[in-house]
Amino acid sequence: MPLSVRTHTFAGNPLDRAGDRRGDAAWLTARLDDPDALAVALWNGRVLVEDAPDGGVRLAYLRADLAADAAGERAERLLFLGLWKETPVLAVEFEGEADPACGPLQGLGRFEELRGAASALPAPETGIAATAKSLFDWRRRHRFCSACGQPSESADGGWKRVCPACKAEHFPRTDPVAIMLPVHGERCLMGRGPGWPPGRMSALAGFLEPGESIEEACARELKEEAGLTTVKVTYHSSQPWPWPSQLMIGLFAEVADDRVAPDQTELEEVRWFTREEARDVLAGTHPEVQAAPPLAIAHWLLKAWVEEEPR
Repeated sequence: MPLSVRTHTFAGNPLDRAGDRRGDAAWLTARLDDPDALAVALWNGRVLVEDAPDGGVRLAYLRADLAADAAGERAERLLFLGLWKETPVLAVEFEGEADPACGPLQGLGRFEELRGAASALPAPETGIAATAKSLFDWRRRHRFCSACGQPSESADGGWKRVCPACKAEHFPRTDPVAIMLPVHGERCLMGRGPGWPPGRMSALAGFLEPGESIEEACARELKEEAGLTTVKVTYHSSQPWPWPSQLMIGLFAEVADDRVAPDQTELEEVRWFTREEARDVLAGTHPEVQAAPPLAIAHWLLKAWVEEEPR
């Protein structure tokens, strides 16, 4: 049963992560050796998919033993993602320039960029793939102990790294991001960053800093990026964002006035929109502006405001 009526892309992972059992080496080994175990495959951040009978796209699950044999280096290449009922679900990572779908995985699917595949995958499977991608990205960036600099080793099915030299333990981190739609009266503000596609505008966003609440981060980012003073912050929903491992915290921010001053570094342009204009942006009929795609929480923040969803 969903915890919220708003489940965004990359959320809604249906697996039981069994986090309370991953530290049991014997239990975990039995799951990894289970002949019924399945594996999701990634290659350089791309995910293995196949065509579904209904004409859509779905994850291409491999037999876990096949995936492990093809990838090698079991401890470093395999992740325990969780249980689908009683079936273990793993993830295996392939690296290198050669496409494994043209080699050891030939005929078993094709690798696609997750950002593009996510719009076609069943919603729960985007959560599975995002979890695997985030964990593999973390592993790749934390092969050495941050305390003493020595090589670290995978533990707890890939959810922890341990330094054999100094015994330090390292865990995956998630970076929280406040993403907000500023509102003043009957208008909302969107902006565009340098290098964005022509016409694309979206909600504003920024990382939380140490010692800062979500509300404080929202207010600070709006002041820094747009010169706006926040008077009220309301939570809408959140979205995991696996590039590499962020949590987008969706907010509405009521601001004191409409005197906006973009900083020209994070934002090269900002613009106020009425509800009717924002409705056109969402519908793709605005003559100049395009909305963030439905893949992103920014799209749903704008849609909620247009539809006057209670806040």
